[in-house]
Amino acid sequence: MKTTSITQFVMAAALVGASVVVVPAQGAPAVQPANPASPQPAAPETPATAAEAYTYDPAGRRDPFVSLLSRGTEQAGPRKVTGLASLTTGEVMLRGVLQSRNSYVALVSGPDGKTYPAHANDRLVDGVIRSVTPQGIVIMQEVNDPLSLVKQREVRKGLRTAEDGK
Repeated sequence: MKTTSITQFVMAAALVGASVVVVPAQGAPAVQPANPASPQPAAPETPATAAEAYTYDPAGRRDPFVSLLSRGTEQAGPRKVTGLASLTTGEVMLRGVLQSRNSYVALVSGPDGKTYPAHANDRLVDGVIRSVTPQGIVIMQEVNDPLSLVKQREVRKGLRTAEDGK
């Protein structure tokens, strides 16, 4: 009679979704809950083992706890390029040309408003300054279009003359 009431109690608790821990009497077999899919209480983890055991199965989705800015990589990337080498051909604006000894030096500005000196053979992000003349600069721009047959093109940036302003 006592066994029947314990079994009914365990079955009723399993239907409700509660977890039941039955302690068997001495010599009696252990009674298993009716719902084997119910979660069993786990041993508490220490914070160190919990951090090491973290895994995420994205199944096509990104991990919501990884920053979108760093994308979860803490590797030191290449140094950021500054100065004239950080500008593209489209960003370069010619401000002036100076004569220094036997060569010309171009003064170019970028979108940040800073002015940089540019000599022949100076490198840009997408090209090289081929020559500096009193009329302007010539840049050999590398074309990144895979459908284009031409891999380089010549871009001329000239100075504005007084006649251009009228």
